[in-house]
Amino acid sequence: ELDSHLALPNGIDVPYNFSGKVVLITGSSSGIGAATAVQFSRAGARVVVTGRRADRVSQVAEECLKVSPNRSKALEVVADVTKPEDLRRLVDTTIAHFGKLNVLVNNAGAGIVAKIGENDFYENYLKVMQINLNSVVYLTHICVEHLEKTKGNVVNISSLASINALTWCAPYCMSKAAMDMFTKCMAAELGPKRIRVNGINPCGIPTDFMKSVRINMELPDKNFKSNANLTQVGRMGEPVDVANSILYLASDQAAFVTGANLFVDGGISSINANA
Repeated sequence: ELDSHLALPNGIDVPYNFSGKVVLITGSSSGIGAATAVQFSRAGARVVVTGRRADRVSQVAEECLKVSPNRSKALEVVADVTKPEDLRRLVDTTIAHFGKLNVLVNNAGAGIVAKIGENDFYENYLKVMQINLNSVVYLTHICVEHLEKTKGNVVNISSLASINALTWCAPYCMSKAAMDMFTKCMAAELGPKRIRVNGINPCGIPTDFMKSVRINMELPDKNFKSNANLTQVGRMGEPVDVANSILYLASDQAAFVTGANLFVDGGISSINANA
């Protein structure tokens, strides 16, 4: 039986065709990234699954193979996004294996709780920025030459926290706000190369990542049940909700969309509520 960290979609069809497209998704060994890898595979894409744990990477790759209409095997790459040499190896391995890159999904992230008055605040600030922002900038930088060849696109996974302040999470909120501006700047800069760049801003999605953040923030409701009351649709989001939005922005159906940040939050941002 699958581990709970995967939260993979079951039997959910996708209305997009990514046959022949190569998609690289960071942080795709769990949560939103894993669901995204499965949905891209279901849509016929050739997927690169990457994360720090080989066992989880392999588990997601197996699920991708099960749903792939052309039985395309995902490329497995164990890598740490905080290490530039790992990111370079990730891209080089992708190109060596598939010969091209069509879509880059910058999904890997961290939500370390950091209180401004505590001794480890600045250390945690640097960690969050390295994972959430610096790695995204560097990976995008080294992928541009390949995306230009395919007229591909980038989807950056930001957060509702980019516009809503969260107590004890200043570095996280700051990193996501910076990511939103990076998305807009790159859309403007890379547009002439016919590379689209967009962002997704989810609310808190029930994954092991977000549950650990809520535990560290000492919030009583660690399973997000109370957050369903904040949405306009009467439920919390699932990883597949975010994954399907990523597929839309990466698809040809969104060919005229660039520099956009799509809030996948059940309407929470429309009433300016924190989540």
